Amino acid sequence: MRLKEGNKDKRIIEAAIQIFAENGYHKAKISEIAKRAGVATGSVYVYFKNKQAILLKIFENIWKPLFVELKKVADNKEFSHEEKLDFLIDLVFDFFIENPSMAIVFVNEQHYLLRTQKEAFTNYYIRFMEQGELILRRGIKEKVFNDLDIKIFRYFILGGLRNLLSTWAENPSEVSLNKIRQNVKFLTKHGILK
Repeated sequence: MRLKEGNKDKRIIEAAIQIFAENGYHKAKISEIAKRAGVATGSVYVYFKNKQAILLKIFENIWKPLFVELKKVADNKEFSHEEKLDFLIDLVFDFFIENPSMAIVFVNEQHYLLRTQKEAFTNYYIRFMEQGELILRRGIKEKVFNDLDIKIFRYFILGGLRNLLSTWAENPSEVSLNKIRQNVKFLTKHGILK
């Protein structure tokens, strides 16, 4: 078996993100990804079993760093519950501002993976959501946030975020992601703060 060399796997992932964002996961071809990455088609299979393995790795690359950062803040007792909620929102928006193509892939492909490949999907997504729920639960317990159904709130925010990111990704000049962030923060906090 050939040894993996250089940053080919990283180049393959970056190329796949671009191709998936432009054409969608289902229309993308491994040969297109390889060409964009500057590698032979066979080289892709040294790093990834198939196209789906590439997509799953992309989502691990989204949710792992988000989880790691959110966990640090969620466990930090120096921050208020409101500051932790702000951090959660900023974390997600900053990530997608820096990775607009990743935002398109997130919007278009995560729901598909969660429906069809739930067992293979990264557990960092679940862990990220659990940290977000923990922030809310603690804020509710200490009467900083209104008592609400956390699962419904979670689906409400995720659905809204997916729709807003989609709108932004399709036409970034229409509304900035920072303006969307400000409005999400306002609606979220004034909807749950006492």
